[in-house]
Amino acid sequence: MNTRPTLRWLAAATIFLAAAVFCQADQLKPGDSFPKLEAQDQHETAYPMPEGTKHIAVSFSMGAGKKANAYFSNKGARFLPERNAVFLSNIYGMPGVARMFAMPKMQKYPHRIMLADEKGLLDDFPQEKGMITVFDIDDDGKITAIKTWDPANSEAPF
Repeated sequence: MNTRPTLRWLAAATIFLAAAVFCQADQLKPGDSFPKLEAQDQHETAYPMPEGTKHIAVSFSMGAGKKANAYFSNKGARFLPERNAVFLSNIYGMPGVARMFAMPKMQKYPHRIMLADEKGLLDDFPQEKGMITVFDIDDDGKITAIKTWDPANSEAPF
């Protein structure tokens, strides 16, 4: 009996599991400082993280982002600033053709959207498929809580 394929499979499985554990260990968690971010908004204007931000809602996918944008649009342009909240949407990897259609649509939203458009920028952020990750931040910039939110089925957790 040849054990080489079994050993290769076992080695690959071990490397995969070790990588998964290692990646999870690096994710942001309560008590960590929230990373300093500077990005652009949907109008291609510089958008540094505002002083006094208490809540950061992060979208990792187009579907979740669309649901969040619909929710925030219905609440009006002042909803996020009045709650010291920021909406951060991942657009890294969006093909140029898709951007040609997505950016003009995003520019019509009444609320401001911080755009994550850099490789690896959100790698340390915990995420759940189809959900928005919401970070609560204290006055010192430390994460006090991390929640998930489905804007199509519940009120914003801030």
